[in-house]
Amino acid sequence: MRIIEMTPIWTLLADITGWLLVHLGVSYLFFVMPAGWFIRITDGKLPDSHGLREEIISERYLRIRTWKDRLPDGGGLFPGGFAKKKFAKLDQAYVSTFIRETRRGEWTHVGSMLPAPLFFMWNEPLYGWVMMIYAIIANVPFILIQRYNRIRLQRILRKLTEKSGK
Repeated sequence: MRIIEMTPIWTLLADITGWLLVHLGVSYLFFVMPAGWFIRITDGKLPDSHGLREEIISERYLRIRTWKDRLPDGGGLFPGGFAKKKFAKLDQAYVSTFIRETRRGEWTHVGSMLPAPLFFMWNEPLYGWVMMIYAIIANVPFILIQRYNRIRLQRILRKLTEKSGK
């Protein structure tokens, strides 16, 4: 339901500014959240059957491996952020941190989609739906990449943990 009436150019500027604020604001909000909120007890264990099914779907049907490196990494957007574009070292602490940061990244993109219905306040219904579709297109690929990487990282962490005998 459109509440605010604007000219088309002001509507476009409001959409661009709104999405910029949403993406930066949600990213910062999740960046400052305590790391402990993104740790799970299951880290390092073999992915369950759901995780294995998800990995098969990611590899076979979505082919995430072929396109994931083409998308930008926002992990280094803020000073002290964790860049996830490249795997830096093979040790338990780093892999555990990487797993935690995939969760943070996933929740950041989920959170970035939630304000999409607000764009109906100043857009015609058709363009409100365009904003909803934009939110999905701009975030779901990143969510899929985070999940894909996390399943693979959990397997690596399990092997490192077994190797060290801990």
